[in-house]
Amino acid sequence: MSDCEIITLSVLCEALGIDSENYLFGKLRIDHHDDFPNLIDRSNFNRRRKRLGAFILRINKSIADYLNEGEDTYIIDSVPVPVCQLSREKSSKICKENYETAPARGYSSVNKAWYYGYKLHLITSVKGVYTSMDITKASIHDIKWLNDVKYSGLGRCVIIGDKGYLSNDYQLDLFNSCQIKLETPKRKNQDKLSPFPVSYAKARKRIETLFAQLCDQQMLKRNYAKTKNGVAIRLVCKITSVTFLQYVNFCNNKPLNHLKYALAS
Repeated sequence: MSDCEIITLSVLCEALGIDSENYLFGKLRIDHHDDFPNLIDRSNFNRRRKRLGAFILRINKSIADYLNEGEDTYIIDSVPVPVCQLSREKSSKICKENYETAPARGYSSVNKAWYYGYKLHLITSVKGVYTSMDITKASIHDIKWLNDVKYSGLGRCVIIGDKGYLSNDYQLDLFNSCQIKLETPKRKNQDKLSPFPVSYAKARKRIETLFAQLCDQQMLKRNYAKTKNGVAIRLVCKITSVTFLQYVNFCNNKPLNHLKYALAS
């Protein structure tokens, strides 16, 4: 199999909601044997997909940049990515090959519960199209990732976040270094500051809907990987599959974020 076929199969299976490699290769060997005469072994496919992760991300970025052409307003948020049940935190050996990249315990303010794993940080346009992403330990606070936003390639734009990103120091640093204006809701004790615009509050719901779609159709929170790289490449493929479905809708003059019906005839 060529590298292009590996990338295509990796993204397409996520777009179809197939996140189990065992199930995927079982279907290919039984139902589509003649269509894939050069089908490689599942373990070989998995290793090659990990090595091609950077290329998959570049393809995702190129499509997303085309869809985001002319955008100057973006949304930032994070979503929990658990790797196992919290009760198995101490006994689990998943993703613990390196202490610095090992999963950790974190708190989800949306679910109001603790979990064990990672946190996916995502920046999208107001249309819901990918712009930048990163993966950190669940214990890392959202505001800490703002240091990396300076190196995401964004500049001279507005980024909308929730109260978790509220910090005068970080807002000033982003504006001075990249001309990025970070807009967040104010706390109740900040009466003297201007209120959060209603248009920003409505725009921020787009990324929350995107996370719901990722958890539903792409099964973001279901983990089969055993290493940090495995988790990372799965997340990259899931995000890329969303961008691919949005591009298909764009080409067919359909609503951009109707992902479930993007591949329907």
